[in-house]
Amino acid sequence: MRKHIHPVSRPVVFRDRAAGTAFLTRSTVDTARTVVWEDGTLYPLVDVEVSAASHPFFTGGTRVVDTAGRVERFERRYGRRAPSRG
Repeated sequence: MRKHIHPVSRPVVFRDRAAGTAFLTRSTVDTARTVVWEDGTLYPLVDVEVSAASHPFFTGGTRVVDTAGRVERFERRYGRRAPSRG
């Protein structure tokens, strides 16, 4: 296997801005920002908008989709153009 062709993997802190949580993991992402972690060590920092801590799929929060309203709006806009079977 060839040496020095893979990016460097190192510990990086990812901070979820929406949930206010942070987690330490390994990554190859390159960033100039740093943060002092709980163990007192300085790590690179990456701010993310959504993670498992704030995504509705993982938190159990769901959004109700108004499908009936969408169908009615579509029919008002385009009408019923398909012939009825009967």
